[in-house]
Amino acid sequence: MLIVVEPELTIRLADELLMFLPAARRARVSRVACGGTSTLGHLVESLGVPLPEAGPMTIGGEPADPATRPAAGADVRVDAVPRPQPVPLEPGQDAPRFVLDVHLGTLARRMRLLGLDTAYHNDMDDPALVVQANEEGRVLLTQDRGLLRRRALWFGAYVRGSRPDDQLRDVLDRFAPVLRPWTRCTACNGELVPVDKQEIEKHLEAGTRRSYDVYGRCADCGQLYWRGAHGGHLERIVEDATRLLGSVQEGPR
Repeated sequence: MLIVVEPELTIRLADELLMFLPAARRARVSRVACGGTSTLGHLVESLGVPLPEAGPMTIGGEPADPATRPAAGADVRVDAVPRPQPVPLEPGQDAPRFVLDVHLGTLARRMRLLGLDTAYHNDMDDPALVVQANEEGRVLLTQDRGLLRRRALWFGAYVRGSRPDDQLRDVLDRFAPVLRPWTRCTACNGELVPVDKQEIEKHLEAGTRRSYDVYGRCADCGQLYWRGAHGGHLERIVEDATRLLGSVQEGPR
């Protein structure tokens, strides 16, 4: 009986990418069927790794890109995305803009607290997220691997961690953005502007008027802000983020 052996190639994945593989096939080295017609990007995604999470690739030690069609027997290595990861910025822009999927609402509020331009809607579907990311030049942050596989998406990233603290650390470590704490509305993402206390006194509770003198107002939704009962908790978030970015910028990468 004639036995047909399908051509294969070897793909070696960086440890950081193993989390995307099914548990039963979570190995650094995989043998993948290769007929010479599939692109390198398709083969990597067939293992479970979304392309936005794949960093530099080589074939036989030589640089390759996702559109390359490797031959049978090739030895492929796929590294993780380098950190900090550069993001194309428009003239005058010094930090990436972001849009988050519906499951990352707490992370969105924390990013806005740090002054990051962060779009978030709790009722936006996947196609609309991709459209907003592309039209506004925003990095789409998600934990939906299928969303990252959409070919139309210009720039996306998988957020690691189940707790908002861990998610925020992951985003800051990956992009090392310039922070401007206390400058954005955590509710709508609008910019905060100083407002005179006398101008808004009639909208304040008596205890608030007695205790606080410095206020800000969202230029978009009109929400008022002052350092209230949650100030200590929010201060810690800002301090931890600033400290983390300092280590990212100073340490070897």
